[in-house]
Amino acid sequence: MNENAQKVKTNRKPRIRSAAKEAAYLALGVAILTVCAWITIPFGTIPVTLQTFAVALIGALLGAVRGVTVVLVYFIMGLIGIPVFSNFNAGVVALLGPTGGYLIGFVFSVAIVGLFSMIPVKNKIAKTATVYGGAVLGMMICYFFGTLWFVTVYNRGGAETVSIAAALMLCVVPYLLPDAVKLFFGALLGVRLKGVVKIEKTHNKKTR
Repeated sequence: MNENAQKVKTNRKPRIRSAAKEAAYLALGVAILTVCAWITIPFGTIPVTLQTFAVALIGALLGAVRGVTVVLVYFIMGLIGIPVFSNFNAGVVALLGPTGGYLIGFVFSVAIVGLFSMIPVKNKIAKTATVYGGAVLGMMICYFFGTLWFVTVYNRGGAETVSIAAALMLCVVPYLLPDAVKLFFGALLGVRLKGVVKIEKTHNKKTR
C-alpha cells in the first residue's frame, strides 16, 4: 500500500507542474490581450488598439492550441462582465454587435499564426517572415469574417443597408497599414521571445 501510494504521489507531481505551467501560459496570454485592448486610439468606426499586435505575439509565442484557448477565455471573461474589451467594455453587445465579428475573427488569426510558427525554420529572419506571413493571412481571414458579420448585423438591425464594399471602406481599408505594422512587430517579438522563454510544446502523451 505504501509503495502504491508513493507511485501515485510521484505520478501526480509532473501533472500538477504541467497544469500549473498551462495556467501560467493562459494567464500570460489573456493579460497581454487585455492590456493591448485597453490601449485605445479613437479612430473611425473601430478604435485602433494593440489587439492585432497581441494576437500575432500570442500565436507566435504560445502556438495555435494555446492561442485559441487564450482568445476563447478572453471572450468568456468579457461576456460575464469583466471589462477586458477596448474602452473597458464588456458584455454581449460589445462582442456580438456589428463590429464584434472582427473580434471573433481573432480566433482564426491566432490559430493560423500558431500553425505558421510551427514551420521548422532555423534562421531568425526567415522565421519572422514566416510567422508574419501567417499573421497577414490570418488577418485577411479575420477581415473577411468580420466584414460579413458587420454587413449581416448592420443590415438586419436598421432601416438603412450597407454593402460589402462600403463596409470594407469603413471597417478595413483605414486599418490596413496600422495592422500591417502591428502584426510585424508582434511576429518579430514573438519569434525573439520564443528563443529566450522556454515554452513547452503541447502534447498528448500520458504520464505513467
